[in-house]
Amino acid sequence: MIGVVKVSSQDLSTVLARQESHFLDFKGKEIKPARLSKTVSAFANASGGEIIVGIEEVSDPHKRALVWNGFENQEAANGFLQMIHGLDPVGSNFSVEFWEAEGENGLTLHIQIEKTQSVITGTDGNAYVRKGAQSIKVTGDALDRLRFDKGLVSYEDELVNSNHDLVSNSDTIIEFMLDMVPTGEPYDWLMKQSLISDDRPNVAAILLFADSPQAILPKRSAIKILRYQTKDDAERDYLVGDPETIEGPLYTLIYEAVARVREIIEGIEKLGPKGMEKVEYPEEALHELVTNAVLHRDYSIAADVQIRIFDNRVEIESPGKLPGHVTSDNIAKTQFARNPRIVRLINKFKNPPNKDVGEGINTALEVMEKLRLKNPIFEEKEAGFLVTLKHESLASPEQMVLDYLKSNPQITNQQARELTGIKSENTMKNVFYRLREAGEIEQTPKVKGKKHSWRRIVSDSENH
Repeated sequence: MIGVVKVSSQDLSTVLARQESHFLDFKGKEIKPARLSKTVSAFANASGGEIIVGIEEVSDPHKRALVWNGFENQEAANGFLQMIHGLDPVGSNFSVEFWEAEGENGLTLHIQIEKTQSVITGTDGNAYVRKGAQSIKVTGDALDRLRFDKGLVSYEDELVNSNHDLVSNSDTIIEFMLDMVPTGEPYDWLMKQSLISDDRPNVAAILLFADSPQAILPKRSAIKILRYQTKDDAERDYLVGDPETIEGPLYTLIYEAVARVREIIEGIEKLGPKGMEKVEYPEEALHELVTNAVLHRDYSIAADVQIRIFDNRVEIESPGKLPGHVTSDNIAKTQFARNPRIVRLINKFKNPPNKDVGEGINTALEVMEKLRLKNPIFEEKEAGFLVTLKHESLASPEQMVLDYLKSNPQITNQQARELTGIKSENTMKNVFYRLREAGEIEQTPKVKGKKHSWRRIVSDSENH
């Protein structure tokens, strides 16, 4: 028997107030299992989600309303349970439970669907994806795109219409062979690593061992670095100079991009406890996140990795959605290599950028935590994956204000917001009020023409 969860009246009100979305769908119990399978497929092929069968929308021209109209008993939902088992026989991707609520008719079926590693099709044999509150059938190029997104097909294995000399006789491969395989011949070694086929190199070979991959794979093998002199969104008016492009084989690309980003960041200052201070990010965390963006991006998408440097954050965006079953929530706990050949072979270089294969995100998190800096923010976008590093400490706003006042006579609301990252002037006022109530600070006497400010309350022991 499947478990039955009792839903409180408060929880039921919350459920009935929800809107159908990219992650939620309501279906009446009269829907056919075959038709529901399309929605199950759509969630599984996108970011996962939940379906509640037995809650339906009533027709009312004046307002939207959802009503509970459940199954008479569990057996009445057998057709849906059989359909779900057919799509996921092992039961590792979908989970089901029945809900009952006091005063409501029958049982509703709650289906929780995880993002799957494979492409899930409906009972009609077609694949669907969730877009907003719709389930859309995918065929042709869109289905190929879905397979790339899932990591079922890797663009790194695609053959390039170029002569193998580009990788078998490059300066990069010769230097690599002298370091790592001094007795081997480049062509033979590349063949054994499945990097050359029919005397043509594949994408992985070009990215790793061609001296200028960008000449062969333009718009998909470089890193763009942009500096925006603002804390707001990226707009051309705030762009400092022209975007910089870092090129070269992947090994060089990663190390040169990290070095350049660090150089730009060191030129930024922010308000700190002792006044204006240089912004610093742990180079190890920056290195791991850039490495991750380069090695795990989707190379079938004609777009470069972008690193955007703002006054209060750094954004690293790589083309392609997260592969397989990886999500923004589980990225630190799971592993899936979209480009396993590239990941494995770049690890053979001297001082490889991915020293601990599969541990890049965890390493970055650990380094940030040790330095008491806020964790990176991970977001999956429509066509890419975005990591944001903010210039923010884990210290509370109250502690940051007090630390600042140890070295400075006073602080204004604007200075405090810049220091703490708080955007709202009223929220910052509440921080000051809490410190005042705790007997830590007081308002400085108002001086005409100057903004209100706050200062520490000096204890008697400090006066003597």
